[in-house]
Amino acid sequence: MSVSPIQIATPGGKAIIVGADQPLLLIAGPCALESYELARRVAGTMQEICGRLGISYVFKASFDKANRTSLESYRGPGLEEGLSILSRIRTEMQVPVISDIHDVSQVAPAAEVLDILQIPAFLCRQTDLLVAAAQSGKPVNLKKGQFVSPWDMENGVNKLRGAGGKKIMLVERGASFGYNNLVVDMRSLPVMRSFDCPVIFDATHSVQLPGGSGGSSGGQREFIAPLSRAAVAAGIDGLFMEVHPDPDKALCDGPNSMPLDAIEQLLVQLIRIQEAVSA
Repeated sequence: MSVSPIQIATPGGKAIIVGADQPLLLIAGPCALESYELARRVAGTMQEICGRLGISYVFKASFDKANRTSLESYRGPGLEEGLSILSRIRTEMQVPVISDIHDVSQVAPAAEVLDILQIPAFLCRQTDLLVAAAQSGKPVNLKKGQFVSPWDMENGVNKLRGAGGKKIMLVERGASFGYNNLVVDMRSLPVMRSFDCPVIFDATHSVQLPGGSGGSSGGQREFIAPLSRAAVAAGIDGLFMEVHPDPDKALCDGPNSMPLDAIEQLLVQLIRIQEAVSA
């Protein structure tokens, strides 16, 4: 299924093009910002790998994870400090950046720094937030809620387009399957691409076990690779991955994060699969 490409401006001035017949887009980084040093390490490693492999790259990390399981869970440095770190990464490394927004009040300051605004899965139906994001003029990455069918995501797309949004990407991150578990229905990928939006597969949140560790979410990172391979074979425009140098010590979503030193081998496989499917 053909998807009209969209262009995403970058700090270096060369636009990233996402859509049919384009290189894969990789949105990757730690779940939440832990420090500038960690963010720079991950962004630098990923930028170098993606440059060699011909993959478009966007650095991701949340300045605030407002939907953590427990009140004691690490949320990130917050809006002001988090955007400051992301701005430094963007400027110093000339890499585009993306982060979650959770409230209408965050849209304006976030849009001054971020190249893409991301709507978290739990907030995919929040009309005021979607409208404000669209009206910012920034590309919007809309994550499908675990509780939403793929065909119902057209309503979210229509909200964004109705408010003037022109650059919209949709993200599959699994659907609730009983308690504390998610399952990926690969049919959702072509369904959402039928709305003429590039579709991104969130390979790491799809293996999350929401609330599965009591006061935090668990995860099964051993399934990141097989699900990623299946998604690329089914036909997607990009991947979303939470990547960390030491996932077991990550302050957020460690159990479902990809080890930084394992990412290149998987990306090489995914490129080969995309080439085979295209051929």
